[in-house]
Amino acid sequence: MRPNLPTLGAPPKRSAFGPVVAVSLILGGAAGGVWWWKQRMATATQETAQAAPAAVDAGAVAAAPVAPPAPVDPVKAAGLERVSVRIDGPLETALNGAAGPDIGPALAQVVTRTLVWWVEVPGEILRGDTLDVLFQRRENEEPLVHAVRFNSGKLGKTMSAYRYQAEGEANARYYLSSGDELELRLEKSPIDDYEQVTSLLRDGRRHKGVDFRTPVGTPIKAPFNGVVKRKNWNFGSNGNCLELVETGGRGRRALFLHLDAVDKNIKPGTRFTTGQVIGASGNTGRSFAPHLHYQLMTQDDRVLDPFDQHKTYRRSLSTANKSLFEAEVQRLNGLLGTSVAGK
Repeated sequence: MRPNLPTLGAPPKRSAFGPVVAVSLILGGAAGGVWWWKQRMATATQETAQAAPAAVDAGAVAAAPVAPPAPVDPVKAAGLERVSVRIDGPLETALNGAAGPDIGPALAQVVTRTLVWWVEVPGEILRGDTLDVLFQRRENEEPLVHAVRFNSGKLGKTMSAYRYQAEGEANARYYLSSGDELELRLEKSPIDDYEQVTSLLRDGRRHKGVDFRTPVGTPIKAPFNGVVKRKNWNFGSNGNCLELVETGGRGRRALFLHLDAVDKNIKPGTRFTTGQVIGASGNTGRSFAPHLHYQLMTQDDRVLDPFDQHKTYRRSLSTANKSLFEAEVQRLNGLLGTSVAGK
């Protein structure tokens, strides 16, 4: 048997430290890479989530833009209403169609009180005439008219009237653009201070006298020298009343109806002179608002128009009120706008 060959010695032993370190480095690097990737993904997810609402909002704005505010109607902003009509029949019919049947009849009555100072109603209101009115509704009261513009075929021109309360005046009144009052006043009138003439003989109502709207207790004066003929007759209709017969003149008869209580010392035969107070206005008898009914008649019962029997005049605004009134006219004309006649 061959002897074992001598060996050159055993192979040197390798240290385990090197491989361990290498493996650790590899595993550590891998773990670090995994951690970095997770952190990067988490950050990217968070940024996407934060950007998403902004993108949604931007899309919503683009899809539904905010509408601009609706234009403001200056007439409504002023608390008023406007009607503009071409008259092809009765005035009330035209205003019913424009303003509605709930207010048309009352509005026609109020507007007529301005028109009668220009034309006879209804006879001189012609087909094709135009009317523009600014008014205000009032609960349980007739509408308040602020401005009227009337184009008359009879007169061949346009007239306007504006409601205005002058400084120092107790009542608002209607004025022409010139600053003169719309209504005529009576010289030697039975009443000095009143709000408005609400009825005339020529207003189409078949009324026999002139009605002056005025508070209860307003002094009533004799329009001429006269003697009392009778007192408080037909009380259910006339209320407290007096009849004064003219002396030393034409013998006209003046009737004063719906008075407040008449002085008990006044009786048939009592005499009064022109301008002397004979009583006070009231709201008695068949009366729906405080006013004076003033009626003139002949001895044979023919009705006379006080605006034909008295001299008349118009008052004008003072210089101090004129500039304020002109500013109000400009404002109301702007609200009236273009007349239906211009359409």
